[in-house]
Amino acid sequence: MLRIFIFSAFTLFATLGQALSLDTTPVPGGVAVITLPADAVATTARYGEKKILVMKNKDRHIAVIGLPLATKPGRHFLTVTDRQGKTQNIGFQVEDKHYEEQHITIKDKRKVNPEKRDMERISRESKQIKSALRHWSPEEDVVIEFRKPVNGPTSSPYGLRRFFNEQPRKPHSGLDIAAPEGTPILAPAPGTVLDTGDFFFNGNTVLLDHGQGLVTLYCHMSKIGVKPGQTVNTGDNLGAVGMTGRVTGPHLHWGVSLNDARIDPLLFLPDEPDNADQNGDKTP
Repeated sequence: MLRIFIFSAFTLFATLGQALSLDTTPVPGGVAVITLPADAVATTARYGEKKILVMKNKDRHIAVIGLPLATKPGRHFLTVTDRQGKTQNIGFQVEDKHYEEQHITIKDKRKVNPEKRDMERISRESKQIKSALRHWSPEEDVVIEFRKPVNGPTSSPYGLRRFFNEQPRKPHSGLDIAAPEGTPILAPAPGTVLDTGDFFFNGNTVLLDHGQGLVTLYCHMSKIGVKPGQTVNTGDNLGAVGMTGRVTGPHLHWGVSLNDARIDPLLFLPDEPDNADQNGDKTP
């Protein structure tokens, strides 16, 4: 369980009944957790244009904000609306964070520089994926402490500034977990299958809705074991690890999106060694 910075008129530590897994301060790619006014039982919270996850913490409510990698350090504001319709801004500070570079060689040149015939498909798939990542459902009991979806060590951490065949691309927006092809992928928390598909870059993919703008993404699968609209519980099988799409070897790309911001999945895992499996055993 995590002690996390909560911001109101001042900064303090708090322990949540459900909690993120790391002591953290708001940074690009991270989260900010904001205490809401005492009368904020029916509050709507927004960060910019995005609606924000609100949950109960003992006798108060908190807002959990996903911060995109492009977030600029400095003073930011959460806008809340109380039961009487009155709005107010709650300020919080975002600190800077440096992410390392990663250089990858891709043999399939089309996965680095897609041909004209690929672009229509990529554009269509991008809209489909973005639509799912922006999904909002009014789930009250959102689980924000996850289990690791597959056994294996991290092969590529979140936030890396990536270069494919020495060409700069967008930073890595998820966590890559190395595992043999066919390894089961398990749901990290209860949710509903939003969408599935076989995409140009992501390969076989599943998207799960956990409620209030919290969506998880599973890519490069060898097979998909669920269908859109299906309800899953923690530990249910989603499919299997593969190497479909743009890959150099078998692994799971696991993404976490909160209020349409792709953030570090490790924030939602209990503290554990990186090479520990879901039963606590060590991976060779």
